[in-house]
Amino acid sequence: MTWNNASRQVSIARMSNWKFLSVVTWLLAFTAGTLNAQNVVTDWTAIASTTIIKNGGTPPGASAVYFAYAAIAAYDAVNSIDRRYQPFYYFGTAEADVSAEAAAVAAAHRVLVNYFPNQQAALDDQFTASLAAIHATDDSKAAGVSVGETSAETLIATRANDGLNAGVTYTPLSGPGYWQPTPPKFSPALTPWLGQMEPFTMTSASQFLPAGPTPLNSQRWKHDYNLTRRLGKIDSTKRTAAQTEIGLFWTEHSQQQDARAFQYLAANNNLNVLDTARLMAILWTGTADSAIGCLNAKYTYSFWRPVTAIRAGGGDGLPADPNWVPLGTTPSHPEYPAAHTCITSTVSRLIEGYFGTSRVQVVVDSQVFPEGTHTHVFGDTHELLEEVFWARIYAGFHFRHSLEDGSELGKKIARQLLHDHFRPLRERDSASLELKR
Repeated sequence: MTWNNASRQVSIARMSNWKFLSVVTWLLAFTAGTLNAQNVVTDWTAIASTTIIKNGGTPPGASAVYFAYAAIAAYDAVNSIDRRYQPFYYFGTAEADVSAEAAAVAAAHRVLVNYFPNQQAALDDQFTASLAAIHATDDSKAAGVSVGETSAETLIATRANDGLNAGVTYTPLSGPGYWQPTPPKFSPALTPWLGQMEPFTMTSASQFLPAGPTPLNSQRWKHDYNLTRRLGKIDSTKRTAAQTEIGLFWTEHSQQQDARAFQYLAANNNLNVLDTARLMAILWTGTADSAIGCLNAKYTYSFWRPVTAIRAGGGDGLPADPNWVPLGTTPSHPEYPAAHTCITSTVSRLIEGYFGTSRVQVVVDSQVFPEGTHTHVFGDTHELLEEVFWARIYAGFHFRHSLEDGSELGKKIARQLLHDHFRPLRERDSASLELKR
């Protein structure tokens, strides 16, 4: 992972043109709505985001699990109609005249109602509106609803007792190198259960457990410590305006941001309902497993955050700064490995595998800025991962080694997922889902 002059110039251009890109955001949103008037999968990705995050208050990481439930159920339902790809949980076969749109709607609706029953009234209204907008016969829609609900019930039954929201106790250790609750709220550790739950594609939550944080007496630790100390401070004079914008850009709720980016990706590539359902299932399943694997490692090693380390001095004679404050508000869980690179590494490589190239336009926007939405447009998935990598240093959240190991963890998850799941059943489709590196 390097930060070269070209990358700097791209980021500076993004910063200086944010007002123009805010207009692009509106145009993309309008275009996505036009292109996907009948793409109920993207519609229900947006509904899921509202249900899971805005109304449900589910934190990052854990949100990905609920998105994965809904996406897998919708994919299995739609895929059962023409069986082009490997099923995930539901292996039934539907008739050809079944409405794929109705199947996707019913699957997503049933999953969300199951996990968020207090939102059923709103979800039922959206379900009715979605079905009414589908251009199909009543019989075709009714058959689609039946398929979708069966797929959802299969997923719900299969994932019963998978560790979702289990009562996992975590007690922070004390001393140099160990995580402690961080300012300003000093909140308890977030979702320790997530790192213990049953994953979707990994053999266990610890299958790809990384080797661990950098030893505090090493030269590598000193370099990483000083890099974040200089670049991640709220009033850093070493960080440029463009780098500050990048650091803040990625502090939005990560799955809320991902949901919009995934919708743009489907819309901008004019994907049909089946292809969108497959893309969403691949991306959300990978995101969920990355969150599970990353949280497992976080609570295995329980490494301290920069705000704790830098205020204390970092050990081995490193300079302490008792008044050091990071650019962003530190998430409430251990530092190593970095969740954003775990997940973005997985997502970037899954996009590459799905489209057969890393040269895919990825549009991401952020709603954390008081002056309005900022939008970053990437022409290559490598650029996406590189920006997120450095953003977490600029925000003052992570050390470089943690970001590198998170990226490697995400890469392993993506490679295994693409090799084992969602693959074409017909030889003529076998060119997709290949990760070249």
